[in-house]
Amino acid sequence: MAGETFGTTADGETVTRFTLARGALRVQVLDYGGVVTAIETPDRAGHAANVVLGLDSVAGYETKSPHFGGLIGRFANRLANGRFAIDGHAYALPTNEPPNAMHGGPRGFDRRMWRVESADDKHLTLARRSPDGEEGFPGNLDVTVTYSLPEDGTLRIDYRAQTDRPTVLNLTHHGYFNLAGEGAGDVMGHVVTIAADAVLETDATQVPTGALRPVAGTAFDFRAGMPLGRRIREGDKQLVIAKGYDHCFVLAGADGRLRPAATCIEPASGRRLDVATTLPGLQLYTGNNLDGTLVGPGGRAYRSGDAVCFETQAFPDAPNHLGFPSAVLRPGELFASTTTYRFSVV
Repeated sequence: MAGETFGTTADGETVTRFTLARGALRVQVLDYGGVVTAIETPDRAGHAANVVLGLDSVAGYETKSPHFGGLIGRFANRLANGRFAIDGHAYALPTNEPPNAMHGGPRGFDRRMWRVESADDKHLTLARRSPDGEEGFPGNLDVTVTYSLPEDGTLRIDYRAQTDRPTVLNLTHHGYFNLAGEGAGDVMGHVVTIAADAVLETDATQVPTGALRPVAGTAFDFRAGMPLGRRIREGDKQLVIAKGYDHCFVLAGADGRLRPAATCIEPASGRRLDVATTLPGLQLYTGNNLDGTLVGPGGRAYRSGDAVCFETQAFPDAPNHLGFPSAVLRPGELFASTTTYRFSVV
C-alpha cells in the first residue's frame, strides 16, 4: 500500500497518509508521529462519520496540535520536575509543561517522522530509533508500533520496544474521541464506564502524590456508567486543578493480559467504543485545554469538553514512585503492550 502524500514537514520531509479499511471501519494514519487523523465508523442508522478530532495540515500537527491522535513517547503523561533516576543515575529532561516534563518533551514521538516497515489495507507497522539522549532520555530505544484492523470494527495498536541502556518508557495513543462526530460539540452526554476502583491523586501541578484514591462515592466513580457531564463541575479539588477530568485510573485486575478497560456510548448516534488494554492505567481526559483557537478539518472550532481521551498507559511519574508498577526497561528485555478500540452501535 503506497499511501498518499499528506504534506511536507518544515524540514522538507514528505508525510504520507495511509488508509486502513475493514467492513465499515476506516482509519487514516500518518508516518509523521504515527498520528491517527481520522476514524470513520457508522451510527445506528448506518451513517458514517469521523469520530476523532484532528487538523488538516502537517504544519498544524508540527506547531499547534495538543497531541491530536498522536503516538506518545518516550514517556507519556507527566514526570515531576522533569527528573528521574535509574540505578543511582539522575536524568534531567526539558520541562515543557513547567515545572514538569510532559508527553516525552517538546519533540516527543508524535512530532517525529517514522519509518514504514510494512503496510497493506488492514495494517501499518511504523518504526524508529529514539537515540540516546533524545529529549534527555538515556539509551538507544528501538520502537515498532503496528496499527491493524483484525476484525470488523476493531482498531488494534501493538507496541514493541528494546533498549541498549536502562531507560524509562510509557507509550500511548492520544486519540481525542467525539462519538457524535468530529466538531459536533461537547461530549458531556457521552456515557462512560471505567473498570477501576481507584484513581491516582494528583498535586497542584497534576503529578501523582503517590496516593490511590478510592472512586466510591466520588465524581470519579464510573464503574456503573455515568455521563461525563454529570459531576464534572463539582467542587472536588481534583477536578478544579485539572479543569475537568485529566486523571489516571487504576485499572482493576491488571496482570498484563488484554482485558476490558472502558466503554463510551453516545446516546443520540448509538455509537459505542470499547477500550481494552494490557496496561495498568487509563488516563481519562476531557479536552480541558481546548480553547476555541484550533479549527478542525470540518471547519468547526474545538472548545473545552469537545472530546474525551482514553490514554492506556503506565502510571504517570512512575519512575519516581516505588509503589507504582515499574516503567523501567532494561537491555535484553522486550517491552510489549496492546490496546484495542472496538466500535459498534447500541
